[in-house]
Amino acid sequence: MCCRYLLEESPELRPIIEEMNRSPLAGRLFPREALRSGGEVRPSDVAPVLAPDRSGRRTVFPMKWGFRAKTLIVNARAETAAERPLFRESWQSRRCAVPSSCYFEWEHPASPDGRRKTGTKYRLQEKDAPLTWLCGLYRMEEGIPCFVVLTRAPGENIRFIHDRMPLILPESAVEEWIRPETRPEDLLSLARTDLIFRPAV
Repeated sequence: MCCRYLLEESPELRPIIEEMNRSPLAGRLFPREALRSGGEVRPSDVAPVLAPDRSGRRTVFPMKWGFRAKTLIVNARAETAAERPLFRESWQSRRCAVPSSCYFEWEHPASPDGRRKTGTKYRLQEKDAPLTWLCGLYRMEEGIPCFVVLTRAPGENIRFIHDRMPLILPESAVEEWIRPETRPEDLLSLARTDLIFRPAV
């Protein structure tokens, strides 16, 4: 779930992409050609992510999508992240926000024999907002910043597509979400679930 999202050219995304490209990590940790500045973002891609710098200032960093375990882990359940060893410390103090134009999800309808098949690909985004902010967690792996996207139960209107959706907060809550001192549980009631969706072309 949530293994693709989109960065489209827009006035809202342009300064975020530019800040990522100016980051000291760009070129030092990641080849500049590896930075994803547009198009579909996939697991293991390097994309712009908001997190606090050492002084606590909201900053855009290039980060690689996925935590390494036995397999590449790209999502974490918001309901259990505080308890799971892989995510516990990040949930408490290393939270991030992932800017996107939208995310993609595939419907998996059941065929007559009961088997699930891959169906329509949908584009989903926050209603009446220029960007859809996916909430995430980050950590360092061998000196490389990596992130995962948090997920939760879906809103009623998109439940037919998938039984999970990203944890999405309004932009007004992003700065509070990434503050290490914040109790993330206190912001979960602000999550946006009434998304607009349409088949992706």
